[in-house]
Amino acid sequence: MAQVEVKDLLDNGVHFGHLTRKWDPNMAPFIYMERNGIHIINLYKTAAKLEEATKALSKIAASGRKILFVATKKQAKDIVAEKAANVNMPYITERWPGGMLTNFVTIRKAVKKMAAIDRMKKDGTFNTLSKKERLQVDRLRAKLEKNLGSISDMTRLPGALFVVDIKREHIAIKEAQKLNIPIFAMVDTNSDPRQVDFVIPANDDASKSINKILATVTDGIAEGLEHRKAEKEGKSKESKETVAKAVAAPAVEAVEATKQEEE
Repeated sequence: MAQVEVKDLLDNGVHFGHLTRKWDPNMAPFIYMERNGIHIINLYKTAAKLEEATKALSKIAASGRKILFVATKKQAKDIVAEKAANVNMPYITERWPGGMLTNFVTIRKAVKKMAAIDRMKKDGTFNTLSKKERLQVDRLRAKLEKNLGSISDMTRLPGALFVVDIKREHIAIKEAQKLNIPIFAMVDTNSDPRQVDFVIPANDDASKSINKILATVTDGIAEGLEHRKAEKEGKSKESKETVAKAVAAPAVEAVEATKQEEE
């Protein structure tokens, strides 16, 4: 796993916090200094925390569990959607659906409804509906796709939550806390880090900063997935060899028995 360079974080503006008057005192351990009324984040601590979080996320990915990414703010949406999709992880970039975690059964029903509409279109049932009904179904499908499309493959609760801006995504944070789902997050100087299990002190408003943190995190997840794939292939190879030996054993025994008789 590549080491996080402080210079890279600096070049991407990860160190810029909020105005000093908007700060949360619980972020004090992660603040280096104040400059022109703005808090500057200690990037050495950011680098250490980012490495810690990335290693933990890599292990979760290697275990086969999903990591749900949450970011609904404008400057983070596209970055999160792209980076999460690259590692085949679910994400929420539109409004957080209330009960997404605490009422997961209902959310799964909505996803199944989306799949049912797709089946209707494939088997021709959709064409038997009136023009008005088809329009209504299409609108429902578009709405479900917008809100739930990226989580359609998530069949169970995620192994972890990764959040950009915990103040904005407070509902998601509360739901994860209720279910004891580990929370990883970019936490700016205006937020309370005590709500998060793995804090990454960073500027959560600038696109460059968000992109840098997400790129590092998803690289770690990709490594975890590769490790899982290699482990699976190793077990599969081992299993095939065991079967081959088991199949060959009687034949080997027969040959040996024949040799003994000849002697």
